[in-house]
Amino acid sequence: MKRYLPVLALLISLGVSLCLAQTDQPTIKDDFRPSTLNQPGQEYPQVNSQGYARFRIVAPQAQSVSVSLGGRGGTPLKKTDDGAWIGTTAAPLDEGFHYYRLSVDGGTFNDPGALNFYGSIRWESGIEIPAHDQEFYALKDVPHGRVQQILFPSKSTRTSRRAFVYTPPDYDKSQTRRYPVLYLQHGWGEDETAWSNQGHANLIMDNLIAEGKTKPFLIVMTYGMTNDAKMGSIGSFSVAPFETVLVGELIPYIDANFRTLSDQPHRAMAGLSMGGMETKTITLKHLDVFSHIGLFSGGTISPEDVKSTPGFTKNVKLVFVSYGSRELGGNKGGGRGGFGGDPKANADALKQAGLNSAFYVSPDTAHEFQSWRRSLREMAPLLFKD
Repeated sequence: MKRYLPVLALLISLGVSLCLAQTDQPTIKDDFRPSTLNQPGQEYPQVNSQGYARFRIVAPQAQSVSVSLGGRGGTPLKKTDDGAWIGTTAAPLDEGFHYYRLSVDGGTFNDPGALNFYGSIRWESGIEIPAHDQEFYALKDVPHGRVQQILFPSKSTRTSRRAFVYTPPDYDKSQTRRYPVLYLQHGWGEDETAWSNQGHANLIMDNLIAEGKTKPFLIVMTYGMTNDAKMGSIGSFSVAPFETVLVGELIPYIDANFRTLSDQPHRAMAGLSMGGMETKTITLKHLDVFSHIGLFSGGTISPEDVKSTPGFTKNVKLVFVSYGSRELGGNKGGGRGGFGGDPKANADALKQAGLNSAFYVSPDTAHEFQSWRRSLREMAPLLFKD
């Protein structure tokens, strides 16, 4: 009997460990509700108060169905007796907006229950995880501005190009008042619809203006590339052709067709991810055009950038840099925040040098629109201050 005691002790230990592991597993609350981004009348996908997402796809002839949520891995669905496939994410999702797609027997499809949003160089399904701070981009009973589509001529690309322009609520009430302008860029794989559809830039501005937290200004959103983007081709992307479109064609068109304050102190540029990279490249070359710079998960501006850019200290009124907390990594300069150096250290150095430098970290978010929605909310009140 003695020789079996160690084995018995090991089995008891394993049993206790398994019980504890099962006890540690979180209980998923059964308070699922349809996502706010569902097609009209569609019950799925659903989200619960903890941030879990549940999917149901009707595909009775399929052999396998799964959901891919960007870099968050796949969620396999199981077939039920009625021919539908259903499954719940293994872990909660971050608050805010997420792209996703279906894989059905190896083919890629969108979810017929969800609205589509342009991302990853294709129209993808979207799901919204309710955020604790979602009030700042909620549709409220406040005066609303307009988002209008414009088509502007582009000689450099021999086309007419599209942009969307947000005008603040009081824009149409006065025919004499002029406004500053923010040129706001999307990220890689997205287009000029992203900031309005996924980012709710117009609602963020409406709410800030209604609360008296920001000056009214125009926002111009256009496609940040001049060629057809392809997956894996960002390494060969050149900003120069878009620089020509923006500085030489779009800005003059906006100033000629909208009531803008068409001088450098009243013109800003910001962008997320690739749009942040574009912003840095273009603004540092055109400090006679732009006075306010915003980089959302798109690099940083270092003291070396300031030293190598003639007129930076004199001409730049604001440098705003932001990231999601999950982007920065555990080590100094780690994660995406390490691109171009430690962004917080750079922001602090610029501030110590007497520049108007702001650094913001979105809590508990990664490279995603909740980080950038919050970034716009934080940056807007800092723009065009007297």
